[in-house]
Amino acid sequence: MRFAETKVVGAKVIDPAPHKDDRGRFMRAWCAQEFEENGIHFVPVQANMGFSVRKGTVRGMHFQEAPALEAKLVRCTRGAMFDVVLDLRPESPSYRKWYGLELTAENGRMLYVPEGCAHGYQTMEDATEMHYMASEVYTPSAARGVRFDDPAFGIQWPLLAVAVSEQDRNWPLVKP
Repeated sequence: MRFAETKVVGAKVIDPAPHKDDRGRFMRAWCAQEFEENGIHFVPVQANMGFSVRKGTVRGMHFQEAPALEAKLVRCTRGAMFDVVLDLRPESPSYRKWYGLELTAENGRMLYVPEGCAHGYQTMEDATEMHYMASEVYTPSAARGVRFDDPAFGIQWPLLAVAVSEQDRNWPLVKP
């Protein structure tokens, strides 16, 4: 795997190093040793999957607050998605900055989202599926979010949002 920094401190893009032959490909999706060697202490305790029917669907921006802070390792397993990490850590030099990239089933790329950052994505194709591992179990009392279209962050989604949950449309706006 190849690890690359992003403009959000601690968030990393991880490109696989697949072994290909006439049967297809094989690639490592997570390795504790490689992550540690690249400065990521990530111990997954839960794995989740999401499926979106329509191109343009937006999910997020979600996070968990203390005492249930969670890091995520996100990948696309079917279709394509624009994946976003947003830094909500006031002490971070990248506070309120975001980074986005396209994850596809074909490219196998992953995005590591550190604790204290919000995560969301937009589907770029119909019938898109994503998978992520989390370092903390889902804790409803700690679940929070910010609006995907909050002008305080200026996230530039590639498509018009055609489907957004009522919860995600109604997170309060953050003061600039």
